[in-house]
Amino acid sequence: MSIGLKAMTRTHYCADLNSRDCGAEITVMGWVQSRRDLGGLIFIDVRDRSGIAQAVFDPESQPGAHMVAHTLKPEYCIAVYGRLAMRPGNMRNPGMKTGDVELVAEHIEIFNESQTPPFVVEDGVEAGDVLKLKYRYLDLRTRGLMSRILLRHRASVSARTYLNKNGFVDIETPVLTKSTPEGARDYLVPSRVFPGRAYALPQSPQLFKQLLMISGFDRYYQIVKCFRDEDLRADRQPEFTQIDMELSFVDMDTIMDISEGLIHTLFDEVIGVRLPRPFARMTYEEAMDVYGTDRPDTRFAMQLRDVSDLVVPSEFKVFSSVLSSGGVVKAFNVKDKSTFSRKDLDGFSAFVSELGAKGVMWARKTDEGWKSPVAKFLSKEQIRNISQRLEMSCGDLALFVADTVDTANAALSALRLHVAERLDLIPHKTFSALWVTTFPLLKWSEEDKRYTSVHHPFTAPFPADLDLLEKAPQQVMSQAYDMVINGSEVGGGSMRIHTPDVQERVFNAIGLDEDAAQTKFGFLLEALKYGAPPHGGIAFGLDRLIMLLTGASSIRDVIAFPKTASATCLMTDAPSNVTDKQLDELGIKRK
Repeated sequence: MSIGLKAMTRTHYCADLNSRDCGAEITVMGWVQSRRDLGGLIFIDVRDRSGIAQAVFDPESQPGAHMVAHTLKPEYCIAVYGRLAMRPGNMRNPGMKTGDVELVAEHIEIFNESQTPPFVVEDGVEAGDVLKLKYRYLDLRTRGLMSRILLRHRASVSARTYLNKNGFVDIETPVLTKSTPEGARDYLVPSRVFPGRAYALPQSPQLFKQLLMISGFDRYYQIVKCFRDEDLRADRQPEFTQIDMELSFVDMDTIMDISEGLIHTLFDEVIGVRLPRPFARMTYEEAMDVYGTDRPDTRFAMQLRDVSDLVVPSEFKVFSSVLSSGGVVKAFNVKDKSTFSRKDLDGFSAFVSELGAKGVMWARKTDEGWKSPVAKFLSKEQIRNISQRLEMSCGDLALFVADTVDTANAALSALRLHVAERLDLIPHKTFSALWVTTFPLLKWSEEDKRYTSVHHPFTAPFPADLDLLEKAPQQVMSQAYDMVINGSEVGGGSMRIHTPDVQERVFNAIGLDEDAAQTKFGFLLEALKYGAPPHGGIAFGLDRLIMLLTGASSIRDVIAFPKTASATCLMTDAPSNVTDKQLDELGIKRK
């Protein structure tokens, strides 16, 4: 049914209708959410990206429009023209943004009919992930998913506005670039023009943004796609988005201050949460010692304590054997008045075994002393000293792990979160932001039998540690910093090496000889010889930030068209087979 060109012009989004517009001529456009036929009047809920508006069709005043409304089904794409009116008092819906008004329909246009959807397009409807990913364009119509994508847009606008105001320049960097395998696996793009050679999709714009600093752009940013061919998990996709920044003539504190301002602005403008500034800071060493991880969740207590010195000497072979081989005994105190059962405590051992730990020892403080399988192996003085270090009160539960430093930290860090979730100790809708700083520059790789970079090989060491690069590389600390919010690393960066001699020394420390360095990074080494300024930067994971801002549990819920855990797109069937002709053009043979 045609309603004419004028009426076909949308005047309002659905959720924008309110009592101030009563009596006005209104046209809304969207999809049929539902139809309610009351025998006479027909009510249609029309949905667009803003929300829902109710249209009412009267058979007496507008029989033609009423007849068309009879034919509507869910997900038909329509336009409705009429006059806005207040709903009768007993028909108002206070739980709906437009619940006080309704559009008294005079005309309706069906743009397109819809087949019956494979699932009901509505929040809370049970449908498998496979089905929803296959029909992602339908799932995106649901209020929850659409609102997260719209929030992502607002966050991107807020970030750009903040950075523009702070003197940053938005510059695009290449997507087809050189493979520099020093980190995750690259996605390769074979070249047709140069058979046997390939481009790589960038894991980050790291080298290009450093070159932009050498070029004199001073402050660069980009909201950019990055690609890594690695195993996936809830907060990881083969392609992801970064808010990428680089600055010249600055120090760590300046970069961290500007970065804090960005995140503070995002949270304030997008969800109305004001994060306290300045953000807390702790060194990598402190984070590992107290929380067992370099991305600690500081919204709740239960900090780890090393009690190795307090259990020496010990008749408990688990403790004594671990300590004699250079390991540690660490524990944390659970203020647990609810009392975990013995089955629960045994389950903790099974939980940490997946992280390589041999088990969990426990001790509960009672009026009569410790109730614990370990108590008989410790003296009264040792029990008293451990209780004091863990600040145990009557009823508290101490959980111990004895193992190598790395394994004990990993096990207790994970167990701490597990226990906090079990006891509902993590405050909801609370955000705790902090910086973790002063990371080791290098770590030893048993697999490669050499030192590798903790962050990347362009991270600057502290000047005072330079002399250790050749004689004690494991002691060199870096000018690196990670921002952590609620136990999630949302951003990481560092001051960069800006002189060729230091860069070459770091390459040597990670086993990259002069020829290999020239092959992989010769263009950067050459550029550093032409007056490179002191510079540094940071990259924020936009997907992870949006997860936090929306409370989503996976970045798939904040990306319009995500991949599955096996890096496939069920909607487009990517990756797909290619023809022999395409492979021949690239000089590639099937295996």
